Amino acid sequence: MAGKPAGAGVTASVEAPLWQALTGYRVLTGAYALALFALAYDDYGRPLVGAAYLGVLAAWTAATLRSVSEARRCTPAFLAGDLAVAVAGILISPLADPGDQVGPTLPSVWVAGPVLAVALKSGWRWAAGASAVVGAANVAEAGRPSGSTLHNALLVCVAAIAIGYVVELARASERALARALRIEAATRERERLARDIHDSVLQVLAMVQRRGTVLGGEAAELGRLAGEQERALRALVAQGPEREPAERTGADGAAEPGELDLGELLSRLAAGTGGQGAAGAGDAGDAGDAPQVSYAGPAGPVVLPARAARQVTAAVAAALDNVRRHAAGPDGPARAWILLEEEPDEVLVTVRDDGPGIPEGRLAEAEAEGRLGAALSIRGRMTELGGEAEWVSVPGQGTEVELRLPLPVKAGTTGATDG
Repeated sequence: MAGKPAGAGVTASVEAPLWQALTGYRVLTGAYALALFALAYDDYGRPLVGAAYLGVLAAWTAATLRSVSEARRCTPAFLAGDLAVAVAGILISPLADPGDQVGPTLPSVWVAGPVLAVALKSGWRWAAGASAVVGAANVAEAGRPSGSTLHNALLVCVAAIAIGYVVELARASERALARALRIEAATRERERLARDIHDSVLQVLAMVQRRGTVLGGEAAELGRLAGEQERALRALVAQGPEREPAERTGADGAAEPGELDLGELLSRLAAGTGGQGAAGAGDAGDAGDAPQVSYAGPAGPVVLPARAARQVTAAVAAALDNVRRHAAGPDGPARAWILLEEEPDEVLVTVRDDGPGIPEGRLAEAEAEGRLGAALSIRGRMTELGGEAEWVSVPGQGTEVELRLPLPVKAGTTGATDG
């Protein structure tokens, strides 16, 4: 019998009292069934049959009190066994009372307990099924669908469905409350970080901007970059991470289509890199430091969802920016090549340079130092798209970055933070 995971999103204040009430109900109704049998003992044609069953019922009730104390212990196997005990008591009642001298069945109102347990554990749908089984057993015991039999079965069914529905609503409300609490905690943490950043990082950036403007020359460019980062960081602190809309609006006001040609974006990136650094990487640098970039790709378009195409292009731009920063040699800027390949089940973008290469372990060391360009701008973007990024580098022979994106692209991705 399928059931939701134990304690899945239900607070003790909502569900625990219901399980406690069910435990008390089983004890009281078990005692009630024993009392009814004792009072009508002489009216049973085969009282020993009834006594044997009620002895089993009493032992089962006592032994399973812990099983109905909370959802975690109330397993599907227990629920099935509990329902079987109730149905068995209904069906053997004619054997104990062949003359139909006693009205109630042997378990009497105890049979509602297993149905209510199903309702608490698995919701109203399974409760409706369990009550239907008990109702069918009552009809079989009576030999015909009498009015009283149907009336009792209907009462059990309505009660079980109502309780199961209330429990499902409580679970949904608890999940919503948990989400709200997580959001509130995240907001408080962001506010705390914002205060710390405002008191330290933003003030330093503002000072660098002012001093750079006063000193002029290369310091002025450094101040300009510090000012840009200060404004971006202030916007991030004030508004939280920016989420891209489903569609962007172009310069002419027309909405861009939902898909873009990745090859065209990479070709434009390569063409615009010379003298300007890696386009979109967020750090222009001097024109003389920019790598010379060549692009090669399929003759036809490589169409991807617009957001995925932009994120892959941004990852490539970050890789080119790393070439500009770290791959220059004594003979000047390194050369870089972008290769786009489209396979039946994936898109592969390779960014290769002829620089000095990356020493073994340097990427992990840089990430440990807090320099997260490769981790966030490249690997982070690909991971959010459902893809992966790999680095292959031999000292003295350049570096190769492989970006693999499986097709179809995972939906619902969000942009990674530029690093």
